[in-house]
Amino acid sequence: MTHEIELPDDVVTERRRRPVIGVMGSGVEPNDRLAGAVGSWIAQEGFHLLTGGGEGVMAAVSRAFAAVTDRQGLVIGVLPSIEDDPGCSQPVGYPNRWVDLAIRTHLPLSGASGTSLLSRNHINVLTADVVVALPGGPGTASEVQLAMRYRRPCVALVGDRSQIPGLPDQVVSVSTLEEVAAFVLEHIGRGTGAAETGGLSRT
Repeated sequence: MTHEIELPDDVVTERRRRPVIGVMGSGVEPNDRLAGAVGSWIAQEGFHLLTGGGEGVMAAVSRAFAAVTDRQGLVIGVLPSIEDDPGCSQPVGYPNRWVDLAIRTHLPLSGASGTSLLSRNHINVLTADVVVALPGGPGTASEVQLAMRYRRPCVALVGDRSQIPGLPDQVVSVSTLEEVAAFVLEHIGRGTGAAETGGLSRT
């Protein structure tokens, strides 16, 4: 005999899935000012943060997120493995120290283009509810291209579009955290107004 348990409406509401915000950017240059402001804001909103789990922007945004003491969300890192390693160990630097939940994959760090089926970028983008792109190189551009392919809302926080070479024309680019906040909140159904942001001045 099967017994179904009915939860009160307030409990169901409380346990509603937290949005996952994917932040993509350079694996070398941390872009501390931008990444720090974005990471802090995501944590303050109670969302999960998703990155590729490595260095550069990935570490900078995760560090800022983890520094928010009353955060509710997790730092999720989708990790590559060492190519041809039967145990699928992670390369040096993965995961960075701020990753709470490591998603270990069999997919190599190099040897495949960013949009190849052997790239973990597909997992990064498909897991995110909204993608925020910070300055980066071809890898970042490929994640933005996949966001377009998979119809994930994507916004680029850059001083100018050349900071992500190959940034698709249809991707919105902004220069302030307030604009990022408005974009994210609109696309996860929490309104269109900018949140209290701080930490990043208008440019």
